[in-house]
Amino acid sequence: MAEPKLDVSLRNVTEADLPIFFEQQLEPEATRMAAFPARDRETFMEHWARILGNETIAKQTIVVDGQVAGNIVSFQQFGEPQVGYWLGKAYWGKGIATQALSLFLAQVKRRPLYAHVAKHNIASIRVLEKCGFKICGEDKGFPDADGNEVEEVILELNES
Repeated sequence: MAEPKLDVSLRNVTEADLPIFFEQQLEPEATRMAAFPARDRETFMEHWARILGNETIAKQTIVVDGQVAGNIVSFQQFGEPQVGYWLGKAYWGKGIATQALSLFLAQVKRRPLYAHVAKHNIASIRVLEKCGFKICGEDKGFPDADGNEVEEVILELNES
């Protein structure tokens, strides 16, 4: 029997979402997959205050069946438009990231659009590929929580 389809939608990020985002980024397996260390509460809230105050950053909350499941953003980095997302671990493996990214790409029309993903994060690479991104290179990312340089793949989306 097939699982019921989840209702995935996007809406503007509100300050009320931030405590949920904060808890999601504390999940050890999530930080390992993203190869990005968790932030303490103060640093996290300052980071999101900058995001919320920056009109050039497209930012949306991912909502699943009425619950905050994560966030998705597009921003400039290295002189190029980037996309990134974070999904709470409880929402992994259900096609939610792919649905959310598809909805987001219908809103954010700028192309090319790039994503940098830890090479070991096969699930995220697959999400991006399902949405039309293609691997276009490799790079060394920011150090992980243990100070090790992270190998990344760079993906590019050229068409809508």
